[in-house]
Amino acid sequence: MSKRSKYQQSLEQRVLHFIRRHHLVANKMPLVVAVSGGPDSVCLLRILVELKEELGVELHVAHLDHQLRGAESESDARYVAGLARRLGIAATIDQRDVRDYHANRSASLEESAREVRYAFLTEVAGNIGATGVVVGHTLDDHVETVLMHLIRGTGVAGLRGLQSLNRWQTGSGSLTIIRPLLEVTRQETAEYCRQHRLRPRIDASNFSLSPLRNRIRHQLLPLLADYNPQIVDALARTARIADDDLRLFDELGARSWQETVRRHGDTFVLDRDGFSGLATGLQRHFMRRVIGDLLGSLKDIEARHIEEVLAGLTLPTGSCLSLPGGLLFSVDYDRYLLGFDRSLLCPFPELTGESTLSIPGKTLLPGWSIEADIITRGEMQDDHDNFTAYFRWDRIADKLVVRSRRRGDRFQPLGMEQAKKLGEFMIDARIPRVWRQRVPVVCSSRHILWVVGWRIDDRVKVTAGTGEVLRLRFGRLSDDD
Repeated sequence: MSKRSKYQQSLEQRVLHFIRRHHLVANKMPLVVAVSGGPDSVCLLRILVELKEELGVELHVAHLDHQLRGAESESDARYVAGLARRLGIAATIDQRDVRDYHANRSASLEESAREVRYAFLTEVAGNIGATGVVVGHTLDDHVETVLMHLIRGTGVAGLRGLQSLNRWQTGSGSLTIIRPLLEVTRQETAEYCRQHRLRPRIDASNFSLSPLRNRIRHQLLPLLADYNPQIVDALARTARIADDDLRLFDELGARSWQETVRRHGDTFVLDRDGFSGLATGLQRHFMRRVIGDLLGSLKDIEARHIEEVLAGLTLPTGSCLSLPGGLLFSVDYDRYLLGFDRSLLCPFPELTGESTLSIPGKTLLPGWSIEADIITRGEMQDDHDNFTAYFRWDRIADKLVVRSRRRGDRFQPLGMEQAKKLGEFMIDARIPRVWRQRVPVVCSSRHILWVVGWRIDDRVKVTAGTGEVLRLRFGRLSDDD
């Protein structure tokens, strides 16, 4: 359809075609319509009233007073209630103390308001048996979102901007967000309201330059228009191309996803060799998908977070990275884990009792296979595996055992001249508290030789004059071994 013929259609027809093209609404589907009282949402409600018979849907208006603008926001609520009454649409009008909610959050006031609003919409949808909430985001909101993502730092996914259909995770459940106005400009919604003698409310806070989105709207976009008068079309086209590319990623990566990614409850497990062998672009795409599934959205995830995780793929086993939302990325022996529970993400199996090592020979423990060899210094290899270590054999006088840490344990970490409490070493090494009892400790009757995965004792290090060398290799056993 040409641009000329497109704009010869009525706004109702264009929205109807958009809904059908993107399969946004199913017949007999009750819909919550989020109405703030502004031109965009008022236009949306009026259009949906005109289309409800053709779409076969029942509408329910939802409006939340955030209690941020005093009498003005109370007037907004009365306006929306009156509008719904005149249009013959049932409505839920409520108020929530956003400032009180924000006081206990680290997010901005704008983000806190959005969280409270979407939690409210989730409740309204649940009360009427709706699965979706329709919101009045326009083409202008779409391109502003693309610019916000660019400013904060984004990958290809952020260039998609707003989606016509997506899921929003709230504390009380998930919500399907439907945006049928993404090809309609803010100017068009205002003109539609004038033509139909609607008198929407004007929120003065939309003109404040404090929120980033408002600065983009009132300062950055007009400046960019000086360089390219078609900047809105250019950004919308970029978003469409990014969306097409990501859909292709999903299609091409479907088999790799099945082979390398598994989900166990709230934890994703990625095969270490398989995932490391993927192209970087596909790794990045999978990581965003995994994190998005766990957090419910990627609103707090920036490109730098994804890059930090990709850089962490080469970290030693036992390493752990913290991500927004309480999410943790952990490097295991043969896999990567993403989830929230530190104990579930621990790369070490539970360790109980005390086991004597066979030297030379192999010792099997629950979850571990330990190989011990006596070699010469010349046979040593430049291992980059934190689970292989070398010791002066002449400094080891008796049997060696493997156990978990005990109260009062001390050792002299490699490179240090004095002994140190094991607990203090684990804190300094940033070993998560819930992992510490599972970290294997190799020791003799004299002292600890090795905190497995981290550091050997300086007193048993191999030197230039060392003769025989003890090599210990810890290997993880699978659950089936």
